[in-house]
Amino acid sequence: MSTVEFNQMLVSNTDFLKPFAFTLTRDNETAKDLLQETMFRALANKDKYNVGTNIKAWLYTIMRNIFINNYRRRVKQNTIFDSTPNDFFINYQQATVSNDAEASMKLKEIQNAVHQLPDIFKNPFMLY
Repeated sequence: MSTVEFNQMLVSNTDFLKPFAFTLTRDNETAKDLLQETMFRALANKDKYNVGTNIKAWLYTIMRNIFINNYRRRVKQNTIFDSTPNDFFINYQQATVSNDAEASMKLKEIQNAVHQLPDIFKNPFMLY
């Protein structure tokens, strides 16, 4: 098969590929890019096309594979690895348990410190 015949077959099948590209991407501009990439890959791999086979199926397969590869690449790029040592968010949704013993020890320490203050400073604390 000559290059001109192959190119004519590609051009004649672009009308069938446009709706399929739009179905995959659901975006007009992305569908155009997918169609262009499919045509490029088909031209680059012309030697892999077997004459007499269904060229539509061959082009659909190329387009579908490009779409899947691009999707997988996008998913990998959106994966975020957080290597910060911030452990606050690890247990964010867990309930906290109050420690009354620790609270009462701190209260005793505060009361001892207040009693050691001069009266002018101690009275406001005692009234509070």
